[in-house]
Order: sequence, then structure tokens, then C-alpha cells
Amino acid sequence: MMNRTALPSEKLVRDVPGRFRGPFARWPRSADAVLAAAMLVATVFLEEGPGDAVGVRPITEVPVPVLLLFAVAGGALYRRRREPLAVVFVALAAWAPTLASNYSNAGGYVIVALYSVGRYTADTRRSSLATAAAIVGAMAALVIDGLLHSSPWGDVGFGAVVMCVAWYVGRRLRLRAERRARRGQEQAAEARRIVAEERTHIARELHDVVAHRVSMMTVQAGAARMVAAHDPQEAIEAMAAVEKAGRQALDELRHLLGVLRPDDGRDGLGPQPRLADLHQLVEQVREAGLDVSVTGGVHGALPARVELSAYRIVQEALTNVLKHSGPRTRTEVRLSCESGGLTIEVLDDGRGAAVPSVSAGANGGVPGHGIVGMRERALLLGGSLDAGPRPGGGFRLAAQLPTGGEPA
Repeated sequence: MMNRTALPSEKLVRDVPGRFRGPFARWPRSADAVLAAAMLVATVFLEEGPGDAVGVRPITEVPVPVLLLFAVAGGALYRRRREPLAVVFVALAAWAPTLASNYSNAGGYVIVALYSVGRYTADTRRSSLATAAAIVGAMAALVIDGLLHSSPWGDVGFGAVVMCVAWYVGRRLRLRAERRARRGQEQAAEARRIVAEERTHIARELHDVVAHRVSMMTVQAGAARMVAAHDPQEAIEAMAAVEKAGRQALDELRHLLGVLRPDDGRDGLGPQPRLADLHQLVEQVREAGLDVSVTGGVHGALPARVELSAYRIVQEALTNVLKHSGPRTRTEVRLSCESGGLTIEVLDDGRGAAVPSVSAGANGGVPGHGIVGMRERALLLGGSLDAGPRPGGGFRLAAQLPTGGEPA
């Protein structure tokens, strides 16, 4: 017995919400049992009368061997979903001995079985050969039955068309269901990809936020150590700023790590920083000892992705100034928004009181990935970022961010 090749699309198709589901989809086993019983009753009690009329015959007129054949074929229909090829060959085997008699009306079993073959048999080389053999066998039995009963060739041809159409309709329904299932799987894969990409972006946000806070804490702690001997009050204030930055870093870390949990919802998330929050960032770095000023500005709303990236670029640039030039470095942030783009410039004179960097010493002075991350942010928006030493000393960073799109 040839088992049907399982179709992984069936459960997905059955579970699609909002689709009409008839009794054969809702209660497949019960519906197949009712179908098998109805086919058995029709085959046993109905017969072809004169002039293509349909008559009813008593069960006592049907020989016991024929009843057994009909019962076997009807019982096989119950397994038409699991073993459709086996069912169609059982139906053909039950029909063949009755071809020369008045009880050769078991062709209905074959029609239902051929539909089931098209509907529930996957396209493999073995199943394709078996399906072709079943169709050829059904056509041969139909022709033999027509010859033995001297049926018109038109009736034989019509019967052949009905059998082929039954198989074709089943196959078309199966292919359509498989396409629907593939679309569902592709949509699910795309949703998973989007979620993974979003979590990657959140991880980048985690790096930016925590690196900024920790860098400020490191610089402030170093500054406190330098002034502790001759100005204890200033050292206390610096350590208070370290404590405040540490608490903020912990809060943001808990917040972002909560977002990264797979089962957490997004309803509790706070808003992302925008250019309007730049003054808070400037106050924080001033508390760390950086002499920073902001010139220019942005008039009107920009797309949220542009404002977020602009804020993060300025944040990372100021963090780099603190790390590499130290407190009391004169730094200027220039913002200008022209038609179609936002320009960001961060310039420093490089003349601050450099604080020894613990991370730099541990890593042999290898620079971090701040500029790489800032450049990636600009490129993701279709912009550009340049950074390098200034001719008169210090460092210059310039970013161009396109502002095309609707403001969020």
C-alpha cells in the first residue's frame, strides 16, 4: 500500500483565520465517514433504468459478493486523505469485477478517489507515476464498461472527462493551498526578520546609551581623582555627577534589556531622544567638564529616524571628545538644516586636560568603534559622515543627513 506523502501546508491552511471552512475542513473524519456511507448507500440502492432514468433496487437483489466489493470500496473512502493512491486502486479493484454485470455503477468511488489523489498527493516522482497509472486504469475500465454495455461513445467520453476533471480540480485546490501556505510562511519569516533587525538596532542603541554614560562616569571619576587633593568640594560634586550618570545608565540599561526580551510588549516604551532633547545632553557633558556650545538649530519637525540619528551622532561625538581630549576642551556643535538635508558639525580644539583612559590602556590604545557606528547611522539614512584632525589642532566631525520623508 502506497502511503500519501504528507503535505506540511495543510495545517497552516486550516489554521488561517477569517477563511470559510466547510464541514470537510472543520470535521474531516466525520465528513469522510458520512461521504463513504452516502456513496455506499447510493451504489447499493440506485441503478440505471431505461432511458437514463435512475431507479431504486432492493438490497435483496444485490449479490453478497457485490455487496462486499461495494463495502470495501466505501470503507476505503474513509482513508482518502491519508492514503489517496491506495484508495483509488482499491476502488478500481472493486469496480473491475462488476464491469460485465448490472452492478457496474461503482465508478462513483473512482471519481471521488481521483479527486482525492489530486487534492492530497504531493508531487513526487513515485506518486506521479502511480497517479498516471490510476488515471490510465480508470480510463481503461470506463472504456471496457462502455464496450460491454454497448454504451454510446459520447457517454464514455463524458465519463472520461468527468474523471479527469475531478483529478484536475483536486490538484488545483492543492496547489492553491500550498501557495497560500508558502505566502504565510514567507510573511512569518519576514516578520521574524524585521523583529531581529529591530532588536539589532536596539542593541546599537544600547551601546550608544551605555557607552556615553560610562564614558562620562570614567571622565568624571578621573577628574575627581585629580582635584581631590586640593579641591575636595569639586571632587564631591564630580562624584555626585558620577552617581547620577550611573543611575541613569542603569535605568536605560533595564529599559533596553526589557525591550530585548522576546515576549515583552512594546506598549511601555518611552519616546526616543530627539533634537529637542539636545540641551539635556549638553548639560550632562558640561557637568563632566566639557566646554561645549551649540550654534544654529533646526526649525520645524524632521522625520523621527533623522532626529534620533542626529542626536546619537552628537552624543557619540561629544563622548569621543571627553574620552580623547578630556575636560575643559572647547567644543562647538553646529546644526544647520537646508533644503533636503541636515548638517551636523562637531569641532573641538583638542586642548583639554586629558584624563588617562582605563579602557585605552587595557586595549593597547586601540580606538573604539564610535566613528564606524556614526558613519553607519548616516549611511543607513542615505547620508555621509567625515571625521579627521583639524589643521590647527583638534578634531572635526561633519555629517550630512537627508531629511526626505514625512516627519514623525
